[in-house]
Amino acid sequence: MYTHEELYQLLEEKVKRYNHPGFITSDPVQIPRRFSKKENIEIAGFLAATIAWGQRPVIIKNAHRLMQGMDNNPYQFLLDTTEADWLHLADFKHRTFNSADLFFFLKSLQNIYKNHGGLEQVFTEGYQSDQTVFSALTHFRRIFFEIDSPHRTQKHISDVSKNSSAKRLNMFLRWMVRNDNAGVDFGLWKNVPSSALMLPLDVHTGNISRQLGLLQRTQNDWKAVVEVTSRLAEFDPTDPVKYDFALFGMGVFDNF
Repeated sequence: MYTHEELYQLLEEKVKRYNHPGFITSDPVQIPRRFSKKENIEIAGFLAATIAWGQRPVIIKNAHRLMQGMDNNPYQFLLDTTEADWLHLADFKHRTFNSADLFFFLKSLQNIYKNHGGLEQVFTEGYQSDQTVFSALTHFRRIFFEIDSPHRTQKHISDVSKNSSAKRLNMFLRWMVRNDNAGVDFGLWKNVPSSALMLPLDVHTGNISRQLGLLQRTQNDWKAVVEVTSRLAEFDPTDPVKYDFALFGMGVFDNF
């Protein structure tokens, strides 16, 4: 087993290796990276993160297709269209996420940008209630489903109050909040600190965390997210989820 210092050196080395623009070519973060307008980055990032499960080439292909279906200007698309204008998206499907889910997502995003000040405002309000990402995710889910939704669609927004790991939402927050000038994450949102972010826990980061002794819990759930993020904060309390790059890179690219 690694000593604390050995583990710190290993994690830092892997962050330097993977937290750079070369990472983008195989990662869904390339979708919001296509845009410069803040709202387009947010919406593209949120939708790309929503479908970020399965094979990454398929995720990226389907996310590009979705952006094309939104005229490569998702914010303006949400402002200017209604459901009657979305028929060309009726055949969209990514695994279990289909056009019924997509149409609700578009309606909910319209509601958020027209009536709640946008995604940043909703997440920030939730975070400020008790200074945790848990409350940010809980508040966001409540706002997202405040309009009538198909029951089937609710599974596509994780519920941390039911112990979900919320991997995709935590990844989206990492994209929006972290700013280390490395050219991967955006650092767009200023009112949620990087120190509050939680690890986007998935099979890869979970397995590597257990191999390194950073995680004892066997399930990849919210309790595991809290456990592993608190361990990572021992190495960098201001930016613990930068080690997402290290853990993911070791799991996917290094065959660690």
